[in-house]
Amino acid sequence: MYHTIFLLFLIFFCPFVLPAQSALIGAIDNPVDYADPLMGTDSDYRLSNGNVYPAIARPWGMNFWTPQTGEMGNGWAYTYDANRIRGFKQTHQPSPWMNDYGQFSLMPVTGALRFREEDRQSWFSHKAETVKPHYYSVYLADHDVTTELTPTERAALFRFTFPETDSSYVVIDAFDRGSYVKIIPEERKVIGYTTRNSGGVPDNFRNYFVVVFDKDFTQTHTFSDTTLTPALEQTADHAGAVVGFRTAKGETVHARVASSFISHEQAARNLEELGNDDFETVRQAGREQWNAELGRIQVEGGTVDQFRTFYSCLYRSLLFPRKFYEYDAAGRVVHYSPYNGEVRPGYMFTDTGFWDTFRALFPFLNLMYPELNGHIQEGLSNAYDESGWLPEWASPGLRNVMVGNNSASVVAEAYLKSGDAYDYDIENLYEALIHGANNAGPLTAVGRAGAEYYNELGYVPYDVGINENAARSLEYAYDDFAIYRLAQALGKPAAEVEKYRQRSLNYRKLYDPETRLMRGKNKDGSFMQPFNPFKWGDAFTEGNSWHYSWSVFHDVQGLIDLMGGEQAFVDQLDRVFSLPPVFDDSYYGQVIHEIREMQIANMGQYAHGNQPIQHMIYLYNYAGQPWKAQYWVRETLDRMYKPTPDGYIGDEDNGQTSAWYVFSALGFYPVAPAAGEYVLGAPLFRKATLHLENGKTITINAPQNGPDHRYIDRLTLNGEAYDKNYLPHDTLMEGATLDFKMGDTPNKQRGTGAASYPYSLSNE
Repeated sequence: MYHTIFLLFLIFFCPFVLPAQSALIGAIDNPVDYADPLMGTDSDYRLSNGNVYPAIARPWGMNFWTPQTGEMGNGWAYTYDANRIRGFKQTHQPSPWMNDYGQFSLMPVTGALRFREEDRQSWFSHKAETVKPHYYSVYLADHDVTTELTPTERAALFRFTFPETDSSYVVIDAFDRGSYVKIIPEERKVIGYTTRNSGGVPDNFRNYFVVVFDKDFTQTHTFSDTTLTPALEQTADHAGAVVGFRTAKGETVHARVASSFISHEQAARNLEELGNDDFETVRQAGREQWNAELGRIQVEGGTVDQFRTFYSCLYRSLLFPRKFYEYDAAGRVVHYSPYNGEVRPGYMFTDTGFWDTFRALFPFLNLMYPELNGHIQEGLSNAYDESGWLPEWASPGLRNVMVGNNSASVVAEAYLKSGDAYDYDIENLYEALIHGANNAGPLTAVGRAGAEYYNELGYVPYDVGINENAARSLEYAYDDFAIYRLAQALGKPAAEVEKYRQRSLNYRKLYDPETRLMRGKNKDGSFMQPFNPFKWGDAFTEGNSWHYSWSVFHDVQGLIDLMGGEQAFVDQLDRVFSLPPVFDDSYYGQVIHEIREMQIANMGQYAHGNQPIQHMIYLYNYAGQPWKAQYWVRETLDRMYKPTPDGYIGDEDNGQTSAWYVFSALGFYPVAPAAGEYVLGAPLFRKATLHLENGKTITINAPQNGPDHRYIDRLTLNGEAYDKNYLPHDTLMEGATLDFKMGDTPNKQRGTGAASYPYSLSNE
């Protein structure tokens, strides 16, 4: 009988249920409801599905907050497969590999007083957890406490709902490696500082915090390492405070929290961001701010999962670089310098690695948030003044990670796209670029490692003891192109302009015509031996020759010419997807997570989980076969991104991999950011509307779009037929309407002639 009923159910109901799973939705009013901070949190060091934590924050906030499932100091602060929470941590961590700085936590406890992490932690369930960009709530089963938090840029408001007991506590943990706490009972206040960091800070680095409760304390304790004491003040390697309350069933206790990198007085000033607002008011303000920012891009005509993926990626694109500045008593912008330890006037931003983010995240800011990026440029000018160098990876100061000199792209692109619209010292930044381009820095990831070889030979040799030399050389060539374009715009002497134009052609020196790939080269001009194009690392950075051979962002035509013409070039592009995902991990001595992510993605040698190859799909547009870009962009959007805890294929990396999705879902991508163009893919949604900062609007219509209609049949721009494979930045900034007619088969006539190809230096 039950089998009969089940069959009848399938017959009568499934035809209606299954189509609903892929039903399209139209305009929405609250995009924040589609942004999921848990996307990408199901990760560990062996396999990254994002390697992110739920950042409960305001856009670009100075402080983020996250539930802490990992032990103190563990870069994987929150992992989706964990089942216990140790605390609620203020965090400034850009990635688990960089780890954190300036962190401390709050944790409610009931019953026996347990203050150590391993003792106070509580079981929790995702079924009793609410995670939004602006709000977090969870039930802590071991303590029968619901914890809620909602932040501003530099402060946060906690709400703890306790059971009936005379033993309700909140532990304020200032973490180890040097910390301080002081309880001030008459003010219901705890102050303190933490010094815990992972590098990149001056000797006087401290994150000062203040916590103010709305209920009198019935108990007070501090602890030093593992020893609980009755003292009200404690300085130790690992200091913390515990305050206790007598609570009725369902009683709420609020904690208002703020911090500062400048002083306790400034932390108290930052606490004023909360004003006298109650929890619901602060939460609603956060919701409204996220809705406003996410709503700057409105998409329509996609599935629920596509909406969720898009707005989750857009949320990740609005977190970094972090605001590292504060407002003094007079309301002036000031910052603690992570470079020299002084308090200075002006803006400062941090927690971004340009090796990752120059590719898509900064172009996204230049398109949608040019004023913010103007402040970021002022911050970079300040960083140069305070350290003598531009950071390539700042967290919060100079860090010795990754390769390249990609600050050149970040600085040049901002000025090339906005000119003098924003008030910062571009001449000082140009000086910084020239300095960084011609000198090795105090760290191998600052300035240019091997600069003397590169300037003499046009490449960093394989055999002079500088690792990942071919990757450095290729990125230096693009960085020289960015300097060349900026020098032009600033009217620098012709000889200086030409110098960097010529240097931007240095990629040619590493091209091996025998393999039609890029290859490390020795100081004497011979190619390194033996050569395995599937070998990760060695001459390359977190990739192999199949990944890095496309790193000629600014002169794809030149690369096509080297490879023997358009068809030979396309054949090489095709091979990336048709080759098996084989690899040689001997340089690392183990299968690093980036290798594993390529291997399991089932896209051949295309390693979307890491940055070097993320632009490669768009290169079909330079060789007369744009429909292949349209096909592979849609494959990557559909297969490599999901609105789930395992939603990314690799590290998200400070908004870069998310910005790739945002751009690609809109239908275009900044292959060479300093060239001022976006290369076409194809839009994912039936409609998208971009509300630009200048009041103009970009409208993207693709009414036939769908799973079987991924190809551009025709395109009009502002009502005129448009056969180009690119969109100029200036054209979009004037406001534009793009009407795509999408088809189920490739249009092999559109965009196939040289006049349709995007910019290449060789065509100047």
